[in-house]
Amino acid sequence: MDWIQFGIFLLTIAGIYWSTRSDMNALRTDAAADRRDILQLIRGIDQEIKDFHGRLCAIEERNKGK
Repeated sequence: MDWIQFGIFLLTIAGIYWSTRSDMNALRTDAAADRRDILQLIRGIDQEIKDFHGRLCAIEERNKGK
């Protein structure tokens, strides 16, 4: 292999590495935003479960008295 070919090969590998690194940083930012959205949804679902359980307990207590 000639030195020019070797230099072109190294520049190509460096370019691919740089491009992939930039893409991964962008994807990491998107993933962090997605995680925040998912955590917010989970917290909302948890709150709805607690509210539903509280209403169900109140209905059972009311029906026990009859």
